[in-house]
Amino acid sequence: MNPTNQSAEKLQTIRHSTAHIMAEAVTNLFPGTKFAIGPSIDNGFYYDFQLPRPITGEDLPAIEKEMRKLISMNKKFTRKVVSKAEALEFFKDQPFKKELIEDLPEGEEISLYDQDGFVDLCRGPHVESTKELNAQAFKLMKTAGAYWRGDENRPMLTRIYGTAWEKPAELKEYLDMLQEAERRDHRKIGKEMDLFHIDDENPGQVFWHANGWSMYRILEDYVRAKIKEDGYIEVKTPFVMPRSLWERSGHWAKYQENMFITESEKRTFALKPMNCPGHIEIFKQGLKSYRDLPLRMAEFGSCTRNEPSGTLHGIMRVRGFVQDDAHIFCTEEQIPSEVAKFCHLLKDMYKDFGFTEDKILVKFSTRPEKRVGTDETWDRAEGALADACKKAGLSYEIAPGEGAFYGPKLEFTLVDALGRQWQCGTIQVDYQLPSAERLNAEYTGEDNNKHHPVMLHRAVLGSLERFIGILIENFAGAFPAWLHFNQMEIIPVAPAFNEYAEKILKELKERGFRVTANLGTDRMNAKIRKAQGLRIPYMLILGQKEMEENKVSVRYRDGRQETKDLQDFINYLETKVTTRSVEI
Repeated sequence: MNPTNQSAEKLQTIRHSTAHIMAEAVTNLFPGTKFAIGPSIDNGFYYDFQLPRPITGEDLPAIEKEMRKLISMNKKFTRKVVSKAEALEFFKDQPFKKELIEDLPEGEEISLYDQDGFVDLCRGPHVESTKELNAQAFKLMKTAGAYWRGDENRPMLTRIYGTAWEKPAELKEYLDMLQEAERRDHRKIGKEMDLFHIDDENPGQVFWHANGWSMYRILEDYVRAKIKEDGYIEVKTPFVMPRSLWERSGHWAKYQENMFITESEKRTFALKPMNCPGHIEIFKQGLKSYRDLPLRMAEFGSCTRNEPSGTLHGIMRVRGFVQDDAHIFCTEEQIPSEVAKFCHLLKDMYKDFGFTEDKILVKFSTRPEKRVGTDETWDRAEGALADACKKAGLSYEIAPGEGAFYGPKLEFTLVDALGRQWQCGTIQVDYQLPSAERLNAEYTGEDNNKHHPVMLHRAVLGSLERFIGILIENFAGAFPAWLHFNQMEIIPVAPAFNEYAEKILKELKERGFRVTANLGTDRMNAKIRKAQGLRIPYMLILGQKEMEENKVSVRYRDGRQETKDLQDFINYLETKVTTRSVEI
């Protein structure tokens, strides 16, 4: 559900207006309510309240009913500009509104919106009247706690979330998508397939079970083979590094609150939140010449970040993770060709996971207002990135001012099976970290003088943990055979055929396949149900006929079933695996 800019603006206005209607409904139903803020957000809106009594999801139908009544009254939204003194007087009994007004600079325009009796402090815009709101195209979703202004030392308010659309059919489509997203939730599937768990006492840290770790290693080995073929060297940097290094790199000032800190022998150290400084320290060992460039240095870098517990989400947002991280040290002239080379690698890798070019969105983020470096340097860097995009055949959307403080960047977003967007890959141009002012990386140029390389920060998958979570939800756990931790399960219909099953198991393992045999005493249907729960791509059902003819009855994950000669099936599976087909 990706609306155009025009329809997106209209939806935002509808949602913002619906939030105001909800505020009026809540104050009608719960006299004495103090209301705070109520913006539109992606796919909906929310409003924060201080209520005279706690409310739960059971109260939402009554609020919806009151909102529909208000919408049916064709209330008009009327904008009025007032002075700061007038606004303070009007909201004298609403402490949160009063605080917002007091914080406004003197002389700033203050606007109120009156919806036929209910008045709110708001910049707008709003619909002209509730006639433009469809009473059957909104739904209140949930309640949650939220600190006033996000400060844990301020009052805890009740936040009510809702969604609103132009038409009831769009609401239904969205709710259906949410239902499907719940079915695909990686935390639920991870438990069903015995992939991982996260302990409540150790938030944000993943415990990988055998099935999940097998797939993790398959993914890691896949990336390792691809980057080796593309000319990268692989390194490993320390997990703990001294404060002095982080200060020189600039990360201490910017990321200290997200670092895990430790001390030893009266010195302060940090568990690394990123790998960049360590790679520069390796680059600096030994003399480097322009002939050594570009130098592509990769690491499966274990990092930790002290993310707030409220932001953690399964394996999608964690405190401990591994990046398929790499840094390319190059000359300024090599930027276009290196970025283009990376883009080709990225598209090739994404294709193996089923993300074809039409499912990849590219954002070109340009210089932010607060940045380091000269305008001339930024002009060169942005020009080199644009040239690289042309060489790589990339179309992109400009994101003005969203670049890193040290340079412009490309961000690659994947569109999954539900149309949701996940930002994964990135490449960033950095003139600053290798500079004399920071970590002072140098090489000898053709002119025999010392120069600082340009550093390209890049990742394809990003965090391996998060990428696996994306794959779980994209495939609903039904992974391609090349990626699945168990490509097939052998199921004899009775113990009399266990010997034949063991013979086939041995042969398939010798051919390098990941295969298991269920030789237990459960009935065949129970074994099939268990394999289906693990989303195993192929089940080989073995009985009398299969044993006599040296064949296998192949039950595909999608329900198809056919009998094949064993060698024909092996050839078929080898093709699926070697081509990394996403179809079984």
